[in-house]
Amino acid sequence: MSAAQTRQHIVEAADRLFYERGFEATSFADIAVEVKLSRGNFYYHFKTKDEILGAVISVRLEKTREMLNVWAAEGREPGERIRSFIQMLIMNRAKIMLYGCPVGTLCSELAKLDHVAKDDAGKLFTLFRDWLASQFSALGRKKDADNLAMHILMRSQGVASLATVFRDEAFIRREVDDMTAWLEAQRPAN
Repeated sequence: MSAAQTRQHIVEAADRLFYERGFEATSFADIAVEVKLSRGNFYYHFKTKDEILGAVISVRLEKTREMLNVWAAEGREPGERIRSFIQMLIMNRAKIMLYGCPVGTLCSELAKLDHVAKDDAGKLFTLFRDWLASQFSALGRKKDADNLAMHILMRSQGVASLATVFRDEAFIRREVDDMTAWLEAQRPAN
């Protein structure tokens, strides 16, 4: 395995462990064991857990941009593109019920720790916010596009949090249906 592949493998393992266990609860040793590297080889790629966190956030930002670009390309109209965001709750329901939202849990934990990377992690929500606002603007709701974007973000985070607590798939499906109906009501009258 090349150095670049090993580094990518470390970042992928760290991302999963940070999501499943939390950033603070995941040690360097946990990540090294997961990728089956000696500590010496591990330190060749990353000197600190914060370096790994930075790489994880960068990869998440890149993957989020790619996902948003796919939704923008595949959705014929803005409502369809926003529904792609809402449907994320259904597509990821099993993991959400176990671990919560990967963005929300990371941002919340880093904020509680007052970690230096909390603002970088917050850029994940900013990507969603800006993208959703642009979709609501294209939907004809330019004046309140940002408020609508924040509303749908807030609602999705609430659903993810409660889904983790109650592990109720029917709740997730009901909320996704309600959010979809809410979205339809946001269309301007012709």
